[in-house]
Amino acid sequence: MKPASLMNMLLLAAVWGASFLFMRVIAPVLGAFPTAFFRVAIAATGLLVILGLMRVKWAFNGKLKTCLLLGMINSGLPATLYSVAAQVLPAGYSAIFNATTPLMGVVIGGLFFHERLTPIKLLGVFAGLFGVGILTRAGPVAFDLQLAMGALSCLLATTCYGFAGFLARRWLDQQGGLDPRLSALGSMLGATLLLAPLFAVSVAVAPPASWGGWEVWGSLLGLGLLCTAFAYILYFRLLSDIGPVKSSTVTFMIPAFGVLWGAMLLGEPLSWAHLYGGVLIGVALYLVLRPVKAP
Repeated sequence: MKPASLMNMLLLAAVWGASFLFMRVIAPVLGAFPTAFFRVAIAATGLLVILGLMRVKWAFNGKLKTCLLLGMINSGLPATLYSVAAQVLPAGYSAIFNATTPLMGVVIGGLFFHERLTPIKLLGVFAGLFGVGILTRAGPVAFDLQLAMGALSCLLATTCYGFAGFLARRWLDQQGGLDPRLSALGSMLGATLLLAPLFAVSVAVAPPASWGGWEVWGSLLGLGLLCTAFAYILYFRLLSDIGPVKSSTVTFMIPAFGVLWGAMLLGEPLSWAHLYGGVLIGVALYLVLRPVKAP
């Protein structure tokens, strides 16, 4: 892997790790659908401004509808599911469960996209999952129905990511590919189109008891602009550079950043489980990302 791609992975992991903190602040106040809708709508608006300032030509090459559909799968559904989880789970838990994305990517790739499931790759994925399992011991929440439902929401979100990574590679990178900035914009617009009617219905049926204050809306701006708009530009660039399976391993790094931000900003405690789990995740990254010689 090129050093630039590795740096982009680290930066993306740090940014996405912070997104779970923001959602933990927002979702209990606004609810799942408003949180998800404002996240993608702010991201879409931010990308429109960014691309306008950069004078990026809107050359979707006939792939706008594809981008919109992909955005519903890759952004709209996961944003909603993680917002559901954020109502009941600490930020670190959602970040940890998010690390199952490479497992979903490997399994989905083998079942539906003719990806080769090598023993080393599978060993790396399961080593990472074992590290994630150790990290869960450091959390403050006992296993109960709420934790199970939150975990299920996270796992469904990672399933969406697993499919979307391969679909983006197949649909967007063919015939010369697509500018990752346009891919990110199309994705956010598609997610906004999906969530707008759901947001309207949720507000009409059960409006939030409070629309929050500066802390909630400041977190929404950080979530939409930094953790979504900027992050998805990096994500689509990684998809083009290193492929969907290797790109999905960025989620192995997210729990470490989630724990770090939690300790620094929310005062969450640290334990030896973080060290043991972090070492296993590092080993997993090596096994999954190690270069393989061509036969």
